[in-house]
Formats: sequence, C-alpha cells, structure tokens
Amino acid sequence: MQANRLYFIDAVRAFAILMMLQGHFIDTLLAPVYRDTTNSIYNTWSYFRGITAPVFFTISGLVFTYLLLRAFEKGDDKIRIKKGLFRGLLLIVLGYSLRINILNWINGYFSNYLLVIDVLQCIGLSLIILVLLHILLKKHQLVFSLLLLVVGCLIFVTEPLYRTLTLNNIPLFFSNYLSKANGSIFTMLPWFGYTAFGAFLSIIFFNYAHKSKFKVYAIIAFFISGGFLIYLSSWFLIELSHITGIELLKLSANYNYLFSRLGNVFILFGLFYALEQFLKQSLITNIGKKTLSIYVIHFILLYGSFTGYGIKRYLTKSLEPIEAVIGAVVFMIVVCFIAFYYVKTNTFIYNLIRKLVDKIKG
Repeated sequence: MQANRLYFIDAVRAFAILMMLQGHFIDTLLAPVYRDTTNSIYNTWSYFRGITAPVFFTISGLVFTYLLLRAFEKGDDKIRIKKGLFRGLLLIVLGYSLRINILNWINGYFSNYLLVIDVLQCIGLSLIILVLLHILLKKHQLVFSLLLLVVGCLIFVTEPLYRTLTLNNIPLFFSNYLSKANGSIFTMLPWFGYTAFGAFLSIIFFNYAHKSKFKVYAIIAFFISGGFLIYLSSWFLIELSHITGIELLKLSANYNYLFSRLGNVFILFGLFYALEQFLKQSLITNIGKKTLSIYVIHFILLYGSFTGYGIKRYLTKSLEPIEAVIGAVVFMIVVCFIAFYYVKTNTFIYNLIRKLVDKIKG
C-alpha cells in the first residue's frame, strides 16, 4: 500500500504551537484583574487555549505511529524504532533541563522544581510506550488499533479515579508522572489518552489515506465525531451509566473535558485537512516543522530557563489586555524568527548526544 504524507498535520502543529506561544505569554503576564470569567472575550480565549495540549499529544501519537507503520511496511523498522526511543529520551531530558537554574545551583539552592513534569516528558514517555507496543503488536495491526482505542477510552472514562491522586510513598521522580500533587503541569494520566487516540488515527490513515474518496470521508467523519464528542458525549456517558449501572460513567460525564477536547481536536483536524491543498509548502506548515525549537526558545525567553532571567521575572501578571495582546504577537514573531534563522535545536542536540554516545562506545 502507498503511505501518503499528511501535509495537514504540519499546519495543525503550527496552529497549536502559535496558540501555545500566545497562551503562555498572556496567561503569564496578564494582570489578575482582567481574568474575568464573565467576559466573553476572555472566556473565548481561555477555551481555545485549552485546545493546544490535546492537539499536541494527539498529533504526536498520530505522526510517530504513522512513521513506525510506514517503516515496518518497507521491511525495516529497526532504524525507526531506535530513532523513536532516542527521540523519546531526548524529549524527557530536554523537559528536565529546561527547569534547571544554573545560577541557583551555583548559590547552593536546589529545588524540587527540577522534577516537575511538563509536556515534553509526557510526550517523550508516550513515544517510548508506543515503540514498545509497536514491537509487541506490529504483526497484529487490528489488535494494536483496538488496544489503542480501548486504552484511550479507559483513561478518559476513569479520570475521576485519579483526578486527585497522591502517591506519597513513591519517590517524587516517579510519582510526578502520575500525580499533580507536587506541581506537575502534565501527567501521563490522562494525557497519554490523547496520544493513544492519535496513534489509533494513524493506523486508519496509513491503511486508507491512499484511497480516492478517503479524504472526503475523513473530513466528514472528523466533523461528525468532533461534534458528537463536544455536544453529546456527556449525554452518552450518562445514558450508558443508566444502562450499565456503572456510577463511574456518570462521574466522568459530569466533568467531561477530556472527550470534549478530543472533539475540538477532531474539528481542527477536519478543518485543516479540508484546506490542505492551500497549505502545502506554506509558512504555516514550515512553522509546524519547527515546533521543538520554538518550544525550547519560548521556554528560555519567557520563563528564564538556566538563568532564572526571563520575561516572567520582570512582567509577571502586570500587563493590561492591549499590552498583553500586542506583546504576544511580538513574542510569537520573535520566537519564530529565532527558530528559523538562528537556532537548530533538533540538529544541535541530536548531534551532541550522538557524539557523546559514540565516545562512550569508543
């Protein structure tokens, strides 16, 4: 079968990374007095900001598993498996390194802040899990796809069970991957669920994207399933609870942000997939190829990685709305400019680590 390149994914990634840049900037610097939940503009901004992370995790699972399947089809996925494991470990190391404050260490101050888990660690570990699942089930694609779908649904439905999870008897390094009690921003539960759904989608795209009518059907399916998840998934869970008598389903329906956000992701996928022919080789798709560089640069500039001196240090929660909006636009332009013309984060770090590995082997 012929595996087509999914150009629309780069556009979705670009949209997500730009939303992340402006979202982090405004959320970090906007004065508290303007965070008015009764204001429709603020609520709209907050709602769309909430789509960013689900998009990233879903895309990560989709793209990564798609590449694994394509490599396996060609008869040699060993290189892709090694690259996948390496990339997963790289993201985990990067995630921790961005929280290092060298100046604090020089002054003898060490904090558990270093062990806080964020999006990079979660995506990195998720990729490693997908590699292991691929190794086990690559010859049983149907089982692999059903497992991913079931895991995604179970993680979302059981969210009330781990919502306030605390793991006091487990070392902080490990517990932070599952519990937010110690300050972790993202945890494997529930975020691996989005990665699992993305991987499930990749199997569908891999097997059917070359079909003549697939794109039309996929776009329609994205909009229909997205609308269902946004507007009807809570009702469906409650009805299912009444039928089965499982109280957990009702608890999940009463705080149903996971399925509804997945619906947002599907709508976004459908929109960009429909516009794919207009987005090929455009600026937005090129931005989508630089997401790691952009993420690292924005973290250093905004939060002051390594030195503690970032924009947040001087302007935290002090800007008026107009200042925050203009600042966010400038921030996006500056970060993207640096990523395109001055920094090659992926290449630099990959080469550096490979040199170190070669030396160790030597």
